[in-house]
Amino acid sequence: MAPLPENRLSRFLKRLDSSDYLRIYDDISDGVLVTDAKGVIVYYNRAMSRIDELDPEDVISRKSTEVYDLDNDSSIIMQCLAKRKPIIDKPIYYRTRMGKFANTIHNVIPIFNREKLVGSICFVRDYHALATTINSMPLPGKGEQFDNAFITFDRIIGDNPAFADAINSARMAAGTPSPVMLFGETGTGKELFARAIHNYSSRTAKKFTPVNCAAIPENLLEGILFGTSKGAFTGSVDKAGLFERTNKGTVFLDEVNSMPVGLQSKILRSIQEARVRRVGALKEIEIDLKIISSVNKDPHIDIAGGTLRSDLFYRLAVVFIHIVPLRERMDDLSSLVAHFIRKHNAVLCKNVKQISDEVMDLFRVYNWPGNVRELEHVIEGAMNIVGTEEVIRIEHLQTHFSNWSVKAKHAEPGRRRDDIHPADRGTGLIKHTAEQEKKIITRTLREHRDNITRSAKALGISRQLLYYKIKKYNIQRK
Repeated sequence: MAPLPENRLSRFLKRLDSSDYLRIYDDISDGVLVTDAKGVIVYYNRAMSRIDELDPEDVISRKSTEVYDLDNDSSIIMQCLAKRKPIIDKPIYYRTRMGKFANTIHNVIPIFNREKLVGSICFVRDYHALATTINSMPLPGKGEQFDNAFITFDRIIGDNPAFADAINSARMAAGTPSPVMLFGETGTGKELFARAIHNYSSRTAKKFTPVNCAAIPENLLEGILFGTSKGAFTGSVDKAGLFERTNKGTVFLDEVNSMPVGLQSKILRSIQEARVRRVGALKEIEIDLKIISSVNKDPHIDIAGGTLRSDLFYRLAVVFIHIVPLRERMDDLSSLVAHFIRKHNAVLCKNVKQISDEVMDLFRVYNWPGNVRELEHVIEGAMNIVGTEEVIRIEHLQTHFSNWSVKAKHAEPGRRRDDIHPADRGTGLIKHTAEQEKKIITRTLREHRDNITRSAKALGISRQLLYYKIKKYNIQRK
């Protein structure tokens, strides 16, 4: 199409209201972030919020280097503003100040009013979402597909004893209708476990529906789960919710501890009675669901804090499975690295064989706050820029990781290298808390003559969780 003449283009732009113009970006699939000339964020769309897992209200009016774990040299927004030139198709692996990791492709363009720099506009494509789309397609000449139906227990990588126990428990739980709760830090693979349970069960031909309880606004969550009835509120229509549409299948309630407490009671009633009632309706509809849920921190802490109902926890945690973090199963590191290299060789058409010994040494001392998901993203990011080389080296690692490696090399004598990373500053407190917990459990078991039922009741936890902690802390029972 030929460009519009200058005068027509000027008249067209004058008719546009700037706020309406920005709303164009509200619903597109790529993240869009607009800053002023100092790097302060003035616009942040829904896709960007989803990629970063941040609330726009916590981002708007803050400088980009305050939101992201980057400085003026590593932030491509600040680089664009400093150089006053576009930065196109720049792969970057970054971390928000809240700890979320993202692997993305950025296009940042400076905005000028005549010749005066007034800001920048940044378009962000989530590389992980792009890779997921590619993975769901059959690869020419390959007998293997990378879609969710092929996620099985045999494909979950790990021989660590504690991790193998979790896989074994999940495999046995797949054969029953009982609810399963997965407990693990962000990035440990809870949804992978949930999909494997579904695919191993008799419901494998039915629907699997994941629900991110933390990402859906409170005022919409009830209608999304239970459905709506015409006339319930202005503009409402008769629409089945996710529970109803997944009947005979599996629902995965991810981060159920972030669900509003008021809605938790309705979830509990629905699970207990195997029925749902659409918002605004009188009639109840029978459902048959396998419920899998997940929490990303000790549920007893949330119960004590009033953010998780104890009755919902005990109903959902009939089978309670703990997925250990990567730092506690470093014996699986080599297998995981090899797996992710094979996976992304196929997706990116690369021929990477291995990582260098220096990179492996770095991986072994790093604390991995983002767990297996972070490891995959680090490898993804490196393979984006490895070119035709067959070995991933330190220089191929993304900014935050390579910077950390330099700091680690220059650590003071006697200081642990994994203490340098900001995510590791709480390690000492965590260790102290674990030691105290072990002492309390040991003393309680002794007081109740090793009776698990009475000890669990005295501690205010389930028998299953007590068994897990006894094994975790290697507590010797008489």
